Amino acid sequence: MASTRWSRRRARKAVRRGMTRFEVRLRSTCPGIGFTARITATVLTEPPYPGPAEEIAGAVRATLRKAAGEVSKECDPADLASARDVCGRHLGRPRQLPTDPPVEFTAKLTLDLLPDDRAAVATLLAAQRQQSVTNILHRQKTDALAAELADPAALLVRWVERDGVDWSKLSALTDNVHSVAKLFAQHRPEDERTVEHAAVEVLRDFLASFPDPTQKQMLYTLLAAGMDGAQRPQHAAKARSLLNGHGAVDPVGEA
Repeated sequence: MASTRWSRRRARKAVRRGMTRFEVRLRSTCPGIGFTARITATVLTEPPYPGPAEEIAGAVRATLRKAAGEVSKECDPADLASARDVCGRHLGRPRQLPTDPPVEFTAKLTLDLLPDDRAAVATLLAAQRQQSVTNILHRQKTDALAAELADPAALLVRWVERDGVDWSKLSALTDNVHSVAKLFAQHRPEDERTVEHAAVEVLRDFLASFPDPTQKQMLYTLLAAGMDGAQRPQHAAKARSLLNGHGAVDPVGEA
């Protein structure tokens, strides 16, 4: 009996030695940058094992290396803490070898980056930040240009700023300017193409369809009256200022 207990203890120790703090190189989401892990497995099954200790330990190591690699390749090396959590949870699940009888085991690991990998991560992050700045500036420039081209007045200003402008063509250019601006306005960002923005465009087209000053006076009078009826005196005051040919006025100043 004592001999049996001693042989089982020796088998457990032999298996344990082969699964304590063995190292593995793991891939990350970034090609060329990887994790270094040290894994320690704990066998839950009591001896006797269905095979020599070295074979059991080797099979456990192979299983855990594969399991760790399956999840590490989805981990960002710039977020080492999250990678440690993900890999630690995954390896902490009970597993078993497909032997007869099965050998059950769990594992834990320590995950880190070698100095060269840390330097590579720092270089990558610096490059990503610089690229983000470049992208943001390019996007801002593009958005500003698109907004300008959607404004007929801005298009006319661009035409006027050219050298050698032929002022006799200004009136003929007006229709083309509005067509181009309308085309760009149709492709503005979604948050700038709301119902309110569309309503403004409809109202602008409606007012522009009455070129006669008398007609415009009537329209602005009706618009101001409608705003008064809707209990929007500030907006009505601004409409009257347009009627009178002035800029926006302070409604408080109007008695």
